[in-house]
Amino acid sequence: MLQTADDGSLELTLGTAEVLQAATRMLAGVALRSVDVLEAAVTLPQFRLLAVLADMGPVPSGQAARTLGLDRSTVTRLADKMVAAGHVTRGADPGHRGVVTLELTASGRDLVETANNWRHRELARILARLTPAEQAAVTASLGLLVRTAGEDYGVAAHRPVPL
Repeated sequence: MLQTADDGSLELTLGTAEVLQAATRMLAGVALRSVDVLEAAVTLPQFRLLAVLADMGPVPSGQAARTLGLDRSTVTRLADKMVAAGHVTRGADPGHRGVVTLELTASGRDLVETANNWRHRELARILARLTPAEQAAVTASLGLLVRTAGEDYGVAAHRPVPL
């Protein structure tokens, strides 16, 4: 719930803030643990690059850097490691020869798919503890929250990617 502060701004009530913070921690925990199932094949920053490439397809390295909210040099170092490991390939933009593009290899796609599949199974395991009516209520409530925030809020191709 919301309440009005002394200065007229809106604030979350204590109970609402606590529930939303707990939900954020739980969902972030699922995301972080999904990288653990990759058995140290990649670090979290490396996985973030793979996830962006999985979402965006072949992309100029500068665009990947902007999406991740990182410096180009940081993405270059991440890409160097991912190329060496065989998870990413480098290419060139046919229209701009100086632009380096990054693309997932089959092994990179497999890592992202493995993590995503684990997330789906873990979320299903958690939701299975609820009745069908509670599952529907959680799904509807979270869907409403996501729609209200807008499609461009959070993880999107033109915004920084948190995980």
